Amino acid sequence: MKHSHWQLYFGLSLVAISAFLYFIHYEIFQDAHHVFIFLLGDIAFVPVEVLLVTLIIHRLLSEREKSTVMKKLNMVIGAFFSEVGTNLLQHFSHFDCHFDKIRENLVVMNSWSEQKFISTSKSLKSFDYSMDSQKGNLEELRNFLIEKRDFLLRLLENPNLLEHESFTELLWAVSHLTEELAARADVRKLSNADYAHLSSDIERAYMVLICEWLEYMRHLKAEYPYLFSFALRTNPFDPNATPEIR
Repeated sequence: MKHSHWQLYFGLSLVAISAFLYFIHYEIFQDAHHVFIFLLGDIAFVPVEVLLVTLIIHRLLSEREKSTVMKKLNMVIGAFFSEVGTNLLQHFSHFDCHFDKIRENLVVMNSWSEQKFISTSKSLKSFDYSMDSQKGNLEELRNFLIEKRDFLLRLLENPNLLEHESFTELLWAVSHLTEELAARADVRKLSNADYAHLSSDIERAYMVLICEWLEYMRHLKAEYPYLFSFALRTNPFDPNATPEIR
């Protein structure tokens, strides 16, 4: 409320200063005709000024600021995949009942075009995922996520994440799975209902992680070819991938 009063007083002050200056103009030149010409001309220019400032200049500045924020955010996403994401995909793949089918779509090649990335992303969103928490090493996954828990929490504290809803959703899904696994004393001795619940949590995180990984690969190919080259050689879905150049 006080903030609104301050703005009102400031606005009235500006109007009063403007009226005072016009009054001085009249007192000096004694010509009301010119005063009203200048006044009307200034008022007529206001819509154009609003157009220039609010719609054009403000938009350009907003786009530039958004571009800067997204560049910083892509650095955060890169740190996530280097520290957690790529290894997590390998862990999740052991629980995927249809891993051979989905792997066929994710052996990214250097020749992939923008359209290829887009079409693959669309097909992944409609893919029939099926995860079984008893198929892989659940204890190994639990230990890995607990080890990376502090790193994940630090990422969630980054205010720039508000600009990237899908990546934030990924972090929440992975963090939730971490808490679920950490809350169980022995993941080797659970009920069938509990294993089914964990399968659902793994599937949720896996789906979002794959989509974000593919988007990250698309970004690297467009902006950082040398990083894309390394990402190709460490692709968790490519059985022939190796960091060594042959």
